[in-house]
Amino acid sequence: MLNVALVGFGYWGPNIARNINNNPNLNLHTICDMLDENLEKAHKIYASSTNYEKDFSKVLDDKTIDIVAVATQTSSHYYLIKQALLASKNVYVEKPFTATLKEAEELEELARKQNKIIHIDHIMIFHPAIKKIKEIISSGEIGEVLFINSTRKSLGQFRKDVSSMWDLAVHDLSIIDYLMDGKNPISIKASGEKFYNPKESITFVNLKYDSFSVHLESNWLSPIKERNITIIGSKKMLVYEDLKLENKLTIYEKSVEVVSGQNIMDENYLVKTNEFGTYSPYIKPEDALYNSIEHFRIAIINQKQSLSNPSQAIRVHKILEIADKNMSM
Repeated sequence: MLNVALVGFGYWGPNIARNINNNPNLNLHTICDMLDENLEKAHKIYASSTNYEKDFSKVLDDKTIDIVAVATQTSSHYYLIKQALLASKNVYVEKPFTATLKEAEELEELARKQNKIIHIDHIMIFHPAIKKIKEIISSGEIGEVLFINSTRKSLGQFRKDVSSMWDLAVHDLSIIDYLMDGKNPISIKASGEKFYNPKESITFVNLKYDSFSVHLESNWLSPIKERNITIIGSKKMLVYEDLKLENKLTIYEKSVEVVSGQNIMDENYLVKTNEFGTYSPYIKPEDALYNSIEHFRIAIINQKQSLSNPSQAIRVHKILEIADKNMSM
C-alpha cells in the first residue's frame, strides 16, 4: 500500500482526498494545509484516520510517504513539486502543471533524474466516455476527423490566478492530445475579454492541425452551464454532453458525400448530405477522478509514465502560452 500526503484542502482537495481514501491500495496518510479552517474541515471528515500538518517540510521528511498530491494554486506548484521530487516522492498534481513552460521542463528533467513519476490530473482523459470516443476514432468508425468543437461555460467560478482558458481549455486540449495521439497544431489563434476579472473570463481559441481544425470556448460568464464536445468525421459525427445524466455520448450517422468533381473550386463539384439514424453506445459508469488516481498508482507500481505525464502537459502548455501571447496582441 502506498502512503499519500495531500497538500491543499481547499476547493478541489476534498475531492482528491475522498478518492484516495476510497482506493483500497492507497492510504491517505497526511493532509497538509496552511489554513487552520481547512484542516478543521478535513478533521470533521477523517477524524483520527489520517494525520494533519501545517508544515510541508515535515511531509518531505517523512520517509514513509510515497506520494505527494498537490492541490494548491498554480503559482505554488513548481516549488512544491520540486521539493517533493528532491525528497524522493512521486507527485500527483492538479492542472495546470506549472505556471511557466520553463518550470514544467525543469520538473520533467528532475523527475527523470530522481526516477519518480509525475502525474498531472488531466482528469477528462480518464473519463469512460472520453475513453470510448478514443476507441471509436481509433477504429475508423467515424472516418477521418475533420473538426472538433468544444464548449465549457457557466457562471463562475472566477479565478484570479489563471484565465478561463488556463482553467477550462486545458481539459479540452488534454482530451484532443489524447484522442489525436499527441499531434501538434500548426497554427494557433486566440481572443478573450477580462470581464469582472484581472484574467480573461471569456476566451476563444482556434487551432489548425495538418488534417483537422479545433475551436475552443472557455467561458465563466454564461447563464447556462455546458460541457460539450462535437467531433465531425468524414463518415459519422459524434456529440459528447458531459452534463447529461444519461446517454452522454451520441453517434450521428450523418456525413457529406462528394457526388461529382474533385476540386471544391470546380463548377461541377457537388456534394450531398446523408442523414440516417443516431445511437448512444453503452458507457460503464466510472468516476474519472478515481480512474486518474488509480492510473497514477499503477504507473508507480509498474514504473511507467502516466498517460498524463509531463511531456503531455508540456505539449498542452506550449499551446496555452502561444494562445496567451496571441490574446494580448
